Amino acid sequence: MAQHGEAGQDETVRDEEAGTAVEKRLRGWWRAGRAAARRDEGMTTSEYAVGTIAAAAFAAVLYKIVTSGAVSGALESVIGKALDAPF
Repeated sequence: MAQHGEAGQDETVRDEEAGTAVEKRLRGWWRAGRAAARRDEGMTTSEYAVGTIAAAAFAAVLYKIVTSGAVSGALESVIGKALDAPF
């Protein structure tokens, strides 16, 4: 009977050690998350504003180029040739 009691104690010790290992892992994960939140990564609001303005300006330039007469005619020609291609 003493052996059963010792086996139960061994299981209890193993369970406690496993619980401690999980706690340590969770604490490490929590610390890593907090450290990542403190780092200054990514863009700030002013950088987002400048990036948005640059993207809008680039889109406006592309729109002007694509809707110009020469490019519009070339696109229509390419599309027309593609639609009239024999199969």
